[in-house]
Amino acid sequence: MAEEIAARFPFWMTSILLVLGLYGMIAKRSLIKKIIGIAIFQSAIIFFFISQSVKREATVPIIQEGAIPVNPDLYMNPLPHVLMLTAIVVSVAIMGVSLAFLVKIRREFNSLDEQELLKQVQNQR
Repeated sequence: MAEEIAARFPFWMTSILLVLGLYGMIAKRSLIKKIIGIAIFQSAIIFFFISQSVKREATVPIIQEGAIPVNPDLYMNPLPHVLMLTAIVVSVAIMGVSLAFLVKIRREFNSLDEQELLKQVQNQR
């Protein structure tokens, strides 16, 4: 049983992080906690893609001159790593814009609680 859990550690860890991030986005009332949930959720997805792209005993895909025939099983695919690097940049940008919005919301409404913000917006109508 322990060997099976250890063999599927990336799946278990990804699942735990996904549930934790989803819980933070849905169940929490504070907008800061919702943003933290989004960050955890994004990290879980990046962790999943990186863990699935690992190939044991593979090397970088630099084919040297005269190395014929080329066996693709000996090389690691760099595309998932490059895509996840892009995802990390996007998640940092999302985090920065979200925090800038939170600063503006806090200055405007003097609160970051979702229920209180909804009440204030309804009272303004």
